[in-house]
Amino acid sequence: MAIETFIRLAVPSTDEDEISEIRSVFDSGYLTRGPKVAEFEHSVADSAGVRYAFATTSATTALHLSLVALEVGPRDEVLVPDFTFPATANVVIQQGARPVLVDIDLETFTIDVDDLAEKISPRSRAIIPVHTFGLSADMGPILELAKMHSLAVVEDAACAIGATYYGKPCGSLAATGCFSFHPRKVITTGEGGMITTNDDLLAEKIQRLRNHGGVPREGRFAFEAAGYNYRMSDILAAVGVAQMRKLDSLIRRKRELAAQLTEKLREIDGVILTKEPGWGGHIYQSYVIRLDDRIDRDQVIRLMRQRGIETTLGTYALHAQPFFAEQYNCRPGDLPNSYRAYRQSLTLPLYPPMDEVDLERISRTLCWAIGSKQ
Repeated sequence: MAIETFIRLAVPSTDEDEISEIRSVFDSGYLTRGPKVAEFEHSVADSAGVRYAFATTSATTALHLSLVALEVGPRDEVLVPDFTFPATANVVIQQGARPVLVDIDLETFTIDVDDLAEKISPRSRAIIPVHTFGLSADMGPILELAKMHSLAVVEDAACAIGATYYGKPCGSLAATGCFSFHPRKVITTGEGGMITTNDDLLAEKIQRLRNHGGVPREGRFAFEAAGYNYRMSDILAAVGVAQMRKLDSLIRRKRELAAQLTEKLREIDGVILTKEPGWGGHIYQSYVIRLDDRIDRDQVIRLMRQRGIETTLGTYALHAQPFFAEQYNCRPGDLPNSYRAYRQSLTLPLYPPMDEVDLERISRTLCWAIGSKQ
């Protein structure tokens, strides 16, 4: 009997092209603050349709720099979706501001605009919508609310490079957009991030703050702010340059695989598929489903691993995590849709080298795991 290979949750798409780009950096002698970072930035700016892009050490530092540049601080409130990785809210706390947790729409896993509208207060300063799993939040009404209440909007586009909202690129829709290049993303630099913007003043602030608050003058720096060292190295940027050349083909392949997997899962009892809304543009950074409440999601994860398939939860309900529960007096279930998504969402493997055999094995194993009485 043939032994089936282990199907990982995600596998970065790299080849000799990345190695060649890294080699060129070592040959140049510029390992940081060299031409590769600028080349990577220009490539991302062109893809996102913006004037400025600034490479950072992560999407988290990109989000933090955005809030610093927007002068968010103590006594301010920033509205964030509850169903997200903690970094989205952590950067708000690091600025001395208060994250206001907003429920989500269960059909898309993105921020619920009605709940958002109800939670805006006189202390609200900004909104950070998350483009969850590669699907844009419903940015039209979000931007209308922001304009009505004079709020800044920062796109948490960590999962969404190449995603669009009614055809317009994510990262170009608000004051800033913040991308991640973690290995689970569509393209990767290992670790790394990027801020995009069309705002001249914000671009100037971000450029200065990213590099210790320094401004070059007459061959030296004048330090005009207490900034940060959030710069990306040219070695990582070289990987990004190679990855950006693959972006369109990687997204196209992920969409093809997602469509095929959706067809295979459609008839499995207990599986609730995510709906792609009218604005489209989903890049399927992760392929996430929701299981019926009667199903033990964590048991499904364990059983699928036993059969050689790696799966995981979608992401976290912040209000149910110890820090947020204690700090903001939350109880599990206070944001009901987010809590259901946290307990019942399941991320399945989806990456370009997969084929029909892999997808069939995933769907067959999921069906078995759901029906198992173990």
